[in-house]
Amino acid sequence: MNIDLTGKIALITGATGELGRVMARTLARCGADVAVHYHRNSPKAQELVDEIRTLGRSALPVQADITDFESVMAMKEEIGRSLGDPDIIIHNAVIQYPWKSILDQEIGDYESQFRSSVMQSVLLAKAFIPAMIQGGAGRFIGINTECSLQCAPTQSAYVAGKRGMDGVLRVLAREIGEHGITVNQIAPGWTVSERERVQGLGADNDAYIKNVPLKRRGTDRDIANLAAFLASDLAGFISGAIIPVCGGNVMPAI
Repeated sequence: MNIDLTGKIALITGATGELGRVMARTLARCGADVAVHYHRNSPKAQELVDEIRTLGRSALPVQADITDFESVMAMKEEIGRSLGDPDIIIHNAVIQYPWKSILDQEIGDYESQFRSSVMQSVLLAKAFIPAMIQGGAGRFIGINTECSLQCAPTQSAYVAGKRGMDGVLRVLAREIGEHGITVNQIAPGWTVSERERVQGLGADNDAYIKNVPLKRRGTDRDIANLAAFLASDLAGFISGAIIPVCGGNVMPAI
């Protein structure tokens, strides 16, 4: 059984990030053409596009502020002209900020997480779902976090944004399911990425992995593999799910 995304067009927001670039490569290897979204890192976006093209797939670097509707709509038009309407949307971009206790966290950090988690979901849906409805199929995949289920100290702004995102995407799954469109979320744990490999950092952290049943940290490839599966026809009857990829560190209850 193979994951075959031949003929599909994917948009990955935050594609130049640690998880985004691996998802972009993985979907391209499965046969998808890829719109590589970036905010500021144009060189990394072009490098990734060039790499995808060597795999025989079409790729496009596309800049946008995913918290601004006009910018998102301009991105939609650019992708449509160059690649076509995306069949697969992966909502991966998020604004980074220093984590602090609620009493010390800047108010603006809560606002930034709302914009990059909740409003990105809304804006991407408004921009790209209508074409999916017209086509009678589509995949909308949000990258959430195990933190949403942990609610640990200093996570408040991040958790607030991602829990809000979860609510929006669950409602979206109900609203557009009749059109053959699935909406799902991936919740990574603390993930080993290219940055750590390049810097030669260890993948283990005793304080973290002691609570992980599989006794290791996940990798960016683990996340990308699930993204490819959810994007494929193999996952055609899965919708409204949030799936942790964290070795059992968190286990959602029924």
